[in-house]
Amino acid sequence: MIPVNEPRLGPEELENVVDCIRTGWISSAGRYLEKFEADWARACGVRHGVAVCNGTAALQISVEALRLEPGDEVILPTFTIISCAMAIVKAGAVPVVVDSDPRTWGMNVEAIADRITPRTRAIMPVHMYGHPVDMDPILELARRHGLRVLEDAAEVHGAEYLSGRATPQPTWRRCGGLGDLATFSFYANKLITTGEGGMVVTDDDEIAGRLRGLRNLCFRPPRRFYHTELGYNFRMTNLQAAIGVAQVARLDSIVARKREIAHRYSRRLARIGALQLPHEEPWARSVYWVYGVVLDDRLPFDAEEFARRLAAKGVETRPFFLGMHEQPALHAHGLPARPAGEFPVAERLARRGLYLPAGLAITDAQIDQVCEAVESIIDA
Repeated sequence: MIPVNEPRLGPEELENVVDCIRTGWISSAGRYLEKFEADWARACGVRHGVAVCNGTAALQISVEALRLEPGDEVILPTFTIISCAMAIVKAGAVPVVVDSDPRTWGMNVEAIADRITPRTRAIMPVHMYGHPVDMDPILELARRHGLRVLEDAAEVHGAEYLSGRATPQPTWRRCGGLGDLATFSFYANKLITTGEGGMVVTDDDEIAGRLRGLRNLCFRPPRRFYHTELGYNFRMTNLQAAIGVAQVARLDSIVARKREIAHRYSRRLARIGALQLPHEEPWARSVYWVYGVVLDDRLPFDAEEFARRLAAKGVETRPFFLGMHEQPALHAHGLPARPAGEFPVAERLARRGLYLPAGLAITDAQIDQVCEAVESIIDA
């Protein structure tokens, strides 16, 4: 079976981890943790990095750092992982969802303005499957309405966005450095991995201080065990950070390889008119975190059946996200159930989309093998 994702780890990661063990710095303090936070913040073009135990924890403390009140609203795409909406619900706020863009699969930016109400406090753009969201219109809306922008950048390590396209000097900027704060996941299937792990990055000193308190039980000087607020034990270990430090040093080559993988797939599969392949807008430099395909409606089977047929040929896949508006667990926590068809793009993606093996450890020969399997099923 060709795995859908397999990380690539090298001697640098091993050397750093051995150093942690040799020196005894294996818990949530140490030079690798400090370096990883600084290196990743710098890679995103911001000043503060706050490392945590996973991407969901990063989302949770980020939403709480915004000091939302019960009933406040946060606008996000319905087509995303449940961690995004869950963080909003856990903070006592209400997730308000919009449909997806049919080309990039990210949130439909044009739909955001109609969702803004007097209770709206923030917008959470989710950069989807390696492709940036069109951020300039979102940032302009946020400025006009006094809203915070929290990027979920878990899937776009190293991706770039052409900011300020309406100005004489547009600038390429890294995703994660565009909003007020941004969250990342370093799970094993991400471009940069620490096994588990996450980080929040920001340029805001006050938010950074609040994030550091929330991740560490809200210990406050001068008396360590006196608490004025409840926080979490969401710390990352120095061992995890040691892996991340080695990975960040190779970010450019990692991004280049992910783009090579995607381009090899696209060259091979472009002739199949019954597949929608990943799209890259001129204002985006995608990192193709996953290589997704969407089945044309003319095909007599859906993505679930397509996955079964690929598995029979030795190819592992993963389904696309199911929209937040279709999640019963959220209907009981402030997100109203929606009638079928209200979010047609997200619903179609969920039923007709999946992604193919595209981890950093995949070989060109395996990519060709996957393409042969796809072709044999589609052409049958």
